[in-house]
Amino acid sequence: MPLLLGTRASALAQWQAQWVAARLIERGHAVELVPIATHGDRNQQSKIGSVGVQNVFTKEIQQALLDKRIDLAVHSLKDLSTEPVEGLTLAAVPQRGPVDDVLVWPAEGGIESLAEGAIIGTGSPRRRSQLHHVRADLRIRDIRGNVDTRLAKLEAGRYDAIVLAEAGLRRLGLDRWIGETIPKDVMLPAVGQGALGIETRANDQAARSAVAPLDDSQTHAAVTAERAMMAALEGGCLAPIAAWARVENERLVLDGRVLSLDGLKRLDARLSVADIQDADTLGQNVAKELSGKGADVLIRDARSAEK
Repeated sequence: MPLLLGTRASALAQWQAQWVAARLIERGHAVELVPIATHGDRNQQSKIGSVGVQNVFTKEIQQALLDKRIDLAVHSLKDLSTEPVEGLTLAAVPQRGPVDDVLVWPAEGGIESLAEGAIIGTGSPRRRSQLHHVRADLRIRDIRGNVDTRLAKLEAGRYDAIVLAEAGLRRLGLDRWIGETIPKDVMLPAVGQGALGIETRANDQAARSAVAPLDDSQTHAAVTAERAMMAALEGGCLAPIAAWARVENERLVLDGRVLSLDGLKRLDARLSVADIQDADTLGQNVAKELSGKGADVLIRDARSAEK
């Protein structure tokens, strides 16, 4: 019996699913892809915050797992809620791709080169707030759709530039669109950005064993720290929260950031631990430090404004 791998229909989701399938086939497993349409795929017009479902790109796939219509699912980890789903487990996190955001626009130069009042496309409160923190004059406009749709909207002149994840563009062979990799002191990435998460049923030992060799311990620890920070802050997808964890000098380091929706206020925290097994505790401690600086108020205000 082949392993049934659930996937969205978008080009990026297909790339991710096929990449995982290829790794499993290399190890002697038969794999069949099962396309699943999600709420986020069906509603490409509304802002993410108004769609009404936090797991807009994952809920239906997770239900298919619980119903045993599929055996595993591959998620972009930045789309996967930190709230656990009973009966499911994050069985493997492969080695992470690029974590940065990139500025996509038809000219040379970075954010400082954009004209005053330039129109920037992004549907992310995190990106919007960090852009406004460094350039309050920029006009940020919402943008939805898959990568190709967003690039088409840019080409049509509806935006002067858009912001996308570097990992997605590179995985799709669209490197030529990258105008600037935005420095992390300007834009810290989303929780889990650049990482894939392979989810299975918690009691499906066969599926868990099949994907276990794809797990990268350092990446898994990094995203565990980031997701623990997000969960402790209770931010969800509506709040301007950013994080970046990585192993440096044999220590797991986590940078966390929370901003006001207008970008005027920015709170940063950095902590580290010697043992990657303490990733969850690291994330919670960074959240505590941010909360002590006033992050809870910024998150509450941002969530109220986006509803």
